[in-house]
Order: sequence, then structure tokens, then C-alpha cells
Amino acid sequence: MQIMKQLTPADHTPCDLGFAMPAEWDEHAATWMSWPGDDELWFGHLAGVRSEYAELVRTIARFEPVHLLVRDEESETDARERLAGEASVTFHRVPLDDSWVRDNGPLFVRNAAGEVALVNWEFNSWGGKFEWENDNRIPEYVAEYLGMGHWDRPEILEGGGLEITGDGVGLTTRSCFLTETRNPGLTEEGYTLLLNDTLGVRKLLWLDGGLENDHTDGHIDTITRFVDPQTIVTSVAEDTTDANYAVMQGNLEALRGMTDANGQPFRIVELPLPANRLEGAEGRLPPTYANFYIGNGFVVVPQYGDPNDGRALEILRPLFQGREVIGLPSRQIIEGGGSFHCLTQQQPAGSIWPGA
Repeated sequence: MQIMKQLTPADHTPCDLGFAMPAEWDEHAATWMSWPGDDELWFGHLAGVRSEYAELVRTIARFEPVHLLVRDEESETDARERLAGEASVTFHRVPLDDSWVRDNGPLFVRNAAGEVALVNWEFNSWGGKFEWENDNRIPEYVAEYLGMGHWDRPEILEGGGLEITGDGVGLTTRSCFLTETRNPGLTEEGYTLLLNDTLGVRKLLWLDGGLENDHTDGHIDTITRFVDPQTIVTSVAEDTTDANYAVMQGNLEALRGMTDANGQPFRIVELPLPANRLEGAEGRLPPTYANFYIGNGFVVVPQYGDPNDGRALEILRPLFQGREVIGLPSRQIIEGGGSFHCLTQQQPAGSIWPGA
């Protein structure tokens, strides 16, 4: 598959103009989120999901502004009631299909002058699994609201499928990026060229797969995360009979052979998966502690009422010196197949790039 280039009017890629995607731990201007609004998509758990989601929004709003997309009058009324008094939350009435803004929202890039732009990728709901036409328009709305220059790309790419260090290294899974339901024929080499041009990823590392029954086809942000340019946290299953055990062990071994931007081995930290198997309406659920979100002075970590909840926090806290590591309930949210990182998208700090 030949990589298409839909460029700005000035006919430059983000890379041409010195833009690259900053690491999540860099300072944020705000966090973008989308309020849950469809009980069917949450398999009858919407009330519980909204309760947990509101706690997540309130927690993030303690540290940085939140832009909250709401799909209709009912959603906006519900969100405003649950978030009453939160002055750091800005509401936006926007048609939505679902809540996973990590995947359908924009990916922001920044240049050396501190100007921030965004890249608008195509979104097809993880290979056509659900409705997506409204969610696919979110990046254009964000760009218009912010007055921000942007690039519209023809390729399908979800933010949860890519981890980046901010110094040119990226990490993804073959089970997601190479599926035929996203960009048929686009190879590992092709992705490296594409992500170099658009996000400043010069070195793209590959793991084989993700969690069992993950409808994203194995997003990297559910299993393996960068916490700094030299340190990787990766999920492990401790039950050898678990279907996730062999896949997670394979990922662990692969990571031990990988190197950072300077050619040095990464520091690898093992993070246990929840001990208890959780079942949902469509089979096994994919709970994971790796789906944490890093913000200005904080990290929020999903908790499931599981024996490993506390262990996960103990492992993560020393890795985030200077940040408050906060465990929040996600037992209802996981019924939808994801957690906190999937529900958030960071806007880096910086001035708005108006476009070429």
C-alpha cells in the first residue's frame, strides 16, 4: 500500500515543519473527554459508568482543565449535575457515538517554538465493530474550536494503539496495526515512515499482541506503557493457565531485547494483571492497570476491587516521582472494554499554531 499524503495548503508534513508528538508526561494545556451517553453500548451499566466517570473527571479537573464533549441535552444535563461546581470543566455539545476519545480524538503535535497543532486520522471503530461516523468528526471540531492548524490523514489510526517517548521512539502491536480492517497492505516499514512524517517517531518497536477479548485487537495502552524515555511498564499474567500468560511473556521477552533512542536497553518493570477473571455481556473483560493516565502532577490508575489493586499502585508510585498516583474505581467502566487512558486525550501545553 502506498502511503498517501494529504498535506496542508503549504504542502508540508508535520515533520517538515518540525512538529512531533510530545510524551504524555509533558505539561498539558488540558484533557479532552467524551461523556458516556448510550446505555446499550455499556450493556445496561450506564448509571454506574457515569458515576465512576464523574469521579475521574473531577480528579483530573483538580490538576488541569477538562474539555468535556456531550452528545445531547440528556447527557449534558446529567454531566452538569454530577460535576456541579467544577469550574475547570468546559462543556461542548457535539454529536457522539461513544466515549473513547483516545482513539477517535486528535493527536497533538508541537514544534520547537512551542506551537501546538493536531493530526486528524480516520477512525472506523476498531475495524467497523460499532458506529463511528460522529466520532470520526471530533478532531475537526477540536481544531475549529481551538483555531488550530491541522493535517487530515487518510489512514486509520487510534491513539491507544501507539505509545511514544517524545524523543523519537514508538511502541505498538502487530495484532492491531497490521490487521486488514485498518490499513490493508501497510507494512511495519510503511508505518515507520508514516509515523516519522506525522508524529516524529523515528524508531518504531513492535510487540505481537494484547489481551484476550480486547475489541481493539490488542491496543498497546492496555498492556505496555512508557513512564519515561528509558522505562517501560509491561503487564504480566501470573496464572500460567491464563490465556494471557503466553502472550504477555512473549511481550516481556521481546521488550528485554529492545533499546531506547540512544541504543541502551530499557528498564523493564513488570505490572501484574488483575488476579480475578471478569466476565461481561460479551465474554471475558480485559481489565488492566496499564491503562493509567498521566497528567499535570498526577497519574490515575484503574481499580477493579481486585486483590492486585494495591500491588499495582505500589509498583507505579515509585515510577512517578513528583506526581500523585491515584487509584480510582473502574469496575463499571471496564464493562465497555477500556478504562482511563482510553477515555482521555491530552492537549500539550503551548501556543496555538494557526496553520500554514
